[in-house]
Amino acid sequence: MKKLAILVSGLLLTCGHASAIDCHQVLGQGERQFSLATGSPGELGLLAALAQEFGQQHNASLCWVKAGSGKSLALLKAGEIDMVMVHAPAAEQQAINEGWAVERQLLGSNQFYIVGPHHDPAGIANSRLAKEAFAKIALQKHTFITRGDNSGTHKKELSIWQQAKLVPSGDWYQASHDFMKASLQRANAGSGYFMTDSSTWVASRAELNNLTVLFKGDPYLVNTYHSLRAPSSSTDANQLAQAFSQYLVSAQGQALFAQFGQAQFGQAMYQAASASLQQ
Repeated sequence: MKKLAILVSGLLLTCGHASAIDCHQVLGQGERQFSLATGSPGELGLLAALAQEFGQQHNASLCWVKAGSGKSLALLKAGEIDMVMVHAPAAEQQAINEGWAVERQLLGSNQFYIVGPHHDPAGIANSRLAKEAFAKIALQKHTFITRGDNSGTHKKELSIWQQAKLVPSGDWYQASHDFMKASLQRANAGSGYFMTDSSTWVASRAELNNLTVLFKGDPYLVNTYHSLRAPSSSTDANQLAQAFSQYLVSAQGQALFAQFGQAQFGQAMYQAASASLQQ
């Protein structure tokens, strides 16, 4: 029994926060484990590719906690995870200012697209800015799917409505309370409008027969990803998180970030930090 207790204690120490949370997926086969919360980079496979390469070098595995940016940051603040990969610049900076997150690093970016029915009933395709496109959708009261989940995408969407001086409401404004892929599928099923990140669109477009990209290119729709981690401690998990944080911005990590998706989809799904606008 004593040996068993020592073994269990050792496992809990090795896993750090991962033992207390629900891993959506464990990435890599290493004996040492740390935890990271993110949404789309996990759904699309980027996190798995990064974790696999890092894990081989450090005998590590990664507990991926599937969560949007708002929930990811809340988990970090609560001390339940070791680090996050998020796209909510204002909330990230607040975390740094308040001291419960450290080492905010620009990883790279994609962009947001506004997609909708091919016949574009709200006529957004000729808009100059994202706020104009949103205003036209609201005027026509055509179905718009919102994540409604405090994710980075939802935060960005709400800021655009604010720019348009509108508070969307009514039967046409429908919350999915779900992740990006599922929300895109709901928009496709109902021939509605939706603001998606470009990476998820590239990965999913073959299945979305009712939708097309109708608006993109507004500089405000640049979508930057940052990593943040819990303040330094002596735990093995925290030390792994520090190492992974440095790996993400290394030449090796950035090369993988910039090339991801090229082989499968014929185009890279993200831009590296060097080609991304800081936010």
